[in-house]
Amino acid sequence: MKAFAAAVNCMDGRVQEPVIKYLKENFEIDYVDMITEPGPDRILSEEQESIRVNSIKQRLDISVNKHGSKIILVSGHDDCAGNPTDKETHIVQTLNSAARIKKWFPSAEVIPVWINSDWEVEPV
Repeated sequence: MKAFAAAVNCMDGRVQEPVIKYLKENFEIDYVDMITEPGPDRILSEEQESIRVNSIKQRLDISVNKHGSKIILVSGHDDCAGNPTDKETHIVQTLNSAARIKKWFPSAEVIPVWINSDWEVEPV
């Protein structure tokens, strides 16, 4: 059986391949369900229940409950147009987002990461 993971990731095309590569190389993942939004770390960290938050949750639910994803990565990244803030704020938002996702899917491993200016994935 092929293994899935989910990634709550920015829509920025520069971050897609590094995230997929990271998950495949470090967690023996075959497929990654990409759940993209502009600045998802801010959305999940700061917004109360909203259409966008509920949409992310619904898409994660499909990945976890239909595809069997046991790993959920959530990221912030350098030079984000959807969330133009400093690295430290992104890290806090990403950690808060990871905590929120963990409440939704307690059996999943939730991995918060930072994607740096060289488009490398760094666990936080």
